[in-house]
Amino acid sequence: MSETQPELTITPVRPEDHARWRELFAGYAAFYEVPLTGADYDRVWSWIQDPARETRCIVARSADGLPVGLAHYREFDAPLRGTSGYLDDLFVDPAYRGGGAADALLVELGRIAAEEGWAAVRWTTAENNYRARAVYDRHATRTVFLTYSMAPQS
Repeated sequence: MSETQPELTITPVRPEDHARWRELFAGYAAFYEVPLTGADYDRVWSWIQDPARETRCIVARSADGLPVGLAHYREFDAPLRGTSGYLDDLFVDPAYRGGGAADALLVELGRIAAEEGWAAVRWTTAENNYRARAVYDRHATRTVFLTYSMAPQS
């Protein structure tokens, strides 16, 4: 756990955060227009609660302890760089945006990367996600790589 500002604290998500985590993750899915079912939420929640799985979650907490932002991340092997981290999802409740939660989550992820000995932390975002990109530009370098997605083929 690391403190970022007096009013924000970053911690791993806790079992008692389940309902609020789901609200935040629903906001993230809605932003990207990805419909999720109850089974989808249950699957991801089970991943982040299972130490044997690679997916982790940290949350930004307001002064009263309420999770106001989340970051899902994981370790992965990058043959050209060595073991690295991947930020799958970052979302801050719109009512708390501009208060430093996204910055605090990224700073904590950078701390985790150093502690774990990762070569880098990488992520993708939508090209038109301008507000988030402004935050990302303060913490990382935009790469020249494009992202492709291929559906399973039989």
